Amino acid sequence: MKKSLLLLITLCFYGVITAQTITTVFEQSNGNSTPTYFEIIDWWKKLDKQSTKVTVIQKGDTDAGLPLHLVLVSNDGITDIKKIKQANKRIVFVNNGIHPGEPDGIDASMLLVRDIVTNKYKLPANIVLAIIPVYNIGGCLNRGENYRVDQEGPDAFGSRGNSQNLDLNRDFIKNDSKEARSFAQIFHELDADVFVDNHVSNGADYQHIITLLPTQHNKLGGAMGTFLQTTFQPALYTMMQEKGFDLVPYVNHWSNRKVEEGWKGFWDSPRYSTGYAALWQTFSFMPETHMLKPYKQRVAATYALMQSFIAFTATNSEKIKTLRAEAKEAVKKQAQFPIAFQHDTTMVQTITFKGFESGYKPSGVSGLPRLYYDRTKPFTKQIPHYNEFKVVKEVEKPTAYIIPQGWWKVVELLQVNKVQMRRLTKDTLINVQVYRVEKYTGSATAYEAHHVNTNVEVSINTKAMQFRKGDWYVPMNQVANRFLIETLEPEAEDSYFAWNFFDGILGQKEGYSAYVFEDKAAAILEQNAALKKQLVEKQQTDSQFAKSARAQLDFVFKQTPYYEPEHLRYPVYRVK
Repeated sequence: MKKSLLLLITLCFYGVITAQTITTVFEQSNGNSTPTYFEIIDWWKKLDKQSTKVTVIQKGDTDAGLPLHLVLVSNDGITDIKKIKQANKRIVFVNNGIHPGEPDGIDASMLLVRDIVTNKYKLPANIVLAIIPVYNIGGCLNRGENYRVDQEGPDAFGSRGNSQNLDLNRDFIKNDSKEARSFAQIFHELDADVFVDNHVSNGADYQHIITLLPTQHNKLGGAMGTFLQTTFQPALYTMMQEKGFDLVPYVNHWSNRKVEEGWKGFWDSPRYSTGYAALWQTFSFMPETHMLKPYKQRVAATYALMQSFIAFTATNSEKIKTLRAEAKEAVKKQAQFPIAFQHDTTMVQTITFKGFESGYKPSGVSGLPRLYYDRTKPFTKQIPHYNEFKVVKEVEKPTAYIIPQGWWKVVELLQVNKVQMRRLTKDTLINVQVYRVEKYTGSATAYEAHHVNTNVEVSINTKAMQFRKGDWYVPMNQVANRFLIETLEPEAEDSYFAWNFFDGILGQKEGYSAYVFEDKAAAILEQNAALKKQLVEKQQTDSQFAKSARAQLDFVFKQTPYYEPEHLRYPVYRVK
């Protein structure tokens, strides 16, 4: 009896010591500070040693030269992803610190898991948490007090750019960073049911502590899109209200207009984390706390929202599983895919918005009118929110794509994303659809280390082409279909063509010496009456062309076999 009592006292004492010692920098500073990178990782490793519920795993490389870490949290300590799936558990995947100047999720995740370990918060048995403690390690190491000039705390934090000064929330398609490639490996290994990427934002001043940016429901599409819009989101709003937080859609407002006039829903194209995750039939969300609120409030709101994601996913586990499984099968068979959307401004919903009265007064800098908010005049109003998009361009899915092996950078990105493909075993003549780039606009200024191609227009024809042994055949009967359409169709917003991976075809490599080709061109025109007629018609209808001997000679050259077929020919071929 004495031994049993002693054991009970010892266990209780150990529990008290554990609960008291698992504190965080955030708590020790009364919500004013966030930990450094090394403090973050050390804290998680110590928690791993103290609890069987927590496992810290070292994953892939980052541009900072330090490894990315993944934390798995479950009641039974399962770390094998296959066993997690076999146990019919849902995975909620949380990404923190993609912008280390927005560290709310870093601290909220530490508090949440500490509370799970100390039994203050009960993690549902059918949920596994997968957490990246800090994604942008380089930005987290580049710590200071002066970043994000408008933000209310914490007292010091990291910078937005990573070790290449890239914004990692624009890198999920182009994969310029090692972080993005490591993330893709983690993402596909987990095949998470729900993805949460914690952020901080300020597009206007308002009363709400936290806002929510889910992936755009029309773009997600199908039954998953409907469930997201009609069931998942409303439930989160209800749960957050019960926790004392009035959730509102992400305030996508970046102008001098009054915010109460309403705003359009954010378009999360695949370059963003939520847009990328949605391509793989994952429910994806980007919480955005309001940076003008005290840090302690922002962390509390992020904590509450993560609890809400866990609770909803646990309660709706089978429905989420079924919807995702059905969507994965449907995308394999889907024939038409959207590649361009636009806002449908005829569709509007009304939301309850708690803001502050705003007005205009002369700027102390320019003397011109500037927008300001008066926090002594709060209001609650019903305002319009435009969050419906319609498809404006679709493409028909090919049977397969063929990518010549010379474009290995693109092939590598497909491999990182676990795309199923095979190499041709011999030289083969195949009938394919061939795109030619007719128009595009290359950006004059750099955007995330690229000069993005937009306003792309292509023509298409069918021809038999010789492919070599080792070229890549990518079948379009797989879960990756949506990702492949978005990256390989040149007119898609975030295609690899848009991100300059195929810019080699835009430069003409073979040319001519005018003084030599003049005689050949004249002879060609004498032998080709149809071409001569085309030249004359263009001379008569285009005055600038008629005045340019060089343009006319080039016109003839490009109608001859001497003109290289590779110029402007898009080097990803569609097997019909």
